[in-house]
Amino acid sequence: MRTRQSGQIGVAHLTQVSRVDVPSRSHVSCAGAATTPTYFGRHSDGMTITKLDIDALAANFQGPLITPDHPTYDSARQIWNGQIQRRPALIARCTGVADVIAAVRFGREHDLNPAVRGGGHAVAGHATCDDGLVIDLSLMTGSRVDPVARTIQLQGGCHNSHLDRESQAFGLAATGGFVSHTGVGGLTLGGGIGHLMRKFGLSIDALRACDVVTADGELVVASEEENADLFWGLRGGGGNFGVVTSFTFALQPLGPTVLAGMVMWPMDDAPAVLRFFRDFIADAPDEVGLMGNLRLAPPLPVVPAELHGKPIVAVVATYAGGVDEGQEILRPVTAIAPAAVNTLVPKPYAVHQKAFDAAVPHGRHYYWKAHKLGPLTDEVIDIVIDQCSTITSPLSSVPIFSLGGAIARVPEDATAFPYRDAAHDLNIVASWLPEQAADADRHIGWVRGMFDALEPFSRGVYVNFTSDDAADRVRVAYSPQQWDRLTALKATYDPTNFFRRNANIPPAAA
Repeated sequence: MRTRQSGQIGVAHLTQVSRVDVPSRSHVSCAGAATTPTYFGRHSDGMTITKLDIDALAANFQGPLITPDHPTYDSARQIWNGQIQRRPALIARCTGVADVIAAVRFGREHDLNPAVRGGGHAVAGHATCDDGLVIDLSLMTGSRVDPVARTIQLQGGCHNSHLDRESQAFGLAATGGFVSHTGVGGLTLGGGIGHLMRKFGLSIDALRACDVVTADGELVVASEEENADLFWGLRGGGGNFGVVTSFTFALQPLGPTVLAGMVMWPMDDAPAVLRFFRDFIADAPDEVGLMGNLRLAPPLPVVPAELHGKPIVAVVATYAGGVDEGQEILRPVTAIAPAAVNTLVPKPYAVHQKAFDAAVPHGRHYYWKAHKLGPLTDEVIDIVIDQCSTITSPLSSVPIFSLGGAIARVPEDATAFPYRDAAHDLNIVASWLPEQAADADRHIGWVRGMFDALEPFSRGVYVNFTSDDAADRVRVAYSPQQWDRLTALKATYDPTNFFRRNANIPPAAA
């Protein structure tokens, strides 16, 4: 039986987020008589949202309610992937749990299946919609660290930068994503991979509790002790089961200084580098986080001018332990071949966590596809190198993430994250500038060609790396046993599939 709470219970002790006042709420008041309402959106079944409807919501909502006539609408509707341009009828910017409950109930009353926005990083654009409701958590960034219990509680709009800044103030950490402006919510609900995952496990492996607004507009707590079935599904099942307004994670000692950085070589060295990468990580201690990356060398001062725009291979290393110990263990990484760039030095972990931010800024156009893989065979390595020789954009890249370690020691059925015995996750990321929109098909074609070439070696997909293929690929993001359990759970908590703007898991048939 589900235990319910209401109001701000469970997050009341978090850092308070200031109210964002909207002058006179002129953007939600009816411009004319009630007999001539202004229509903001039209559903596929012909139903509409009017200013009168939004006025009624505003009476029980603290944050801004942004409609297409509002001066901030065009900026508020933007998400990380500039390729996705949608126009919601209403953006409900929540300041707390009560706002989330009101928005969910508004969606139910008006037959609006909402898009839920945390960090807005889902490449497929799950955080927005056309002609519908966006439940926007981006103002909910309160946090609280308990350094004695070694836990952190984060509201649903927090980014990885909030996790890192607050926990590192006490010399603690949990696995966060590779980009600091990624939302904690979307990252965690899909599993959560990052530099520390081989040592500390996935983000979901540190998750201890969630506050969740369910499809019927009620607040419940999910943990191992309370609503354990829901807690299982939240750890890998994506945003299918509700709006998570608060996450509590266990923290581990780390840093604040770690040995980390990138080593880069010309693409001619890629066969030797990737074979070393495969063999080294197979026997490396858990403290070693290792990521490969293939791309065209950016024109940065640290990169030799003769390599600018040329294909390169790089290894990004992170040692989640003592710096002196790390220097000894990672010494072979710098000795594979003469390196063109070597930035592997002691640095603050929080600084290292922002190293890729500039490479994937908000507003650029993105498209990607991905495979989980076993160990990199020589055949896979040859395919990767060959495909990267045809890369179509200087902004695109192929990161290869190393799994194993603590990830593989969690039982497969303990969470909804599958294929924990996979060795790597390979992501094929195309990126281009908005003014190059005419080249989109060429860049997307490169991604799909490389994806198809690696399909015979696939071990499924990390659900957070699904793109426009989410509807088809979500089924292979889980084992058959996990899929059956997830669809049954969906039928319990969201039988009408109210939360469907995601990598959707349908409710099991009655």
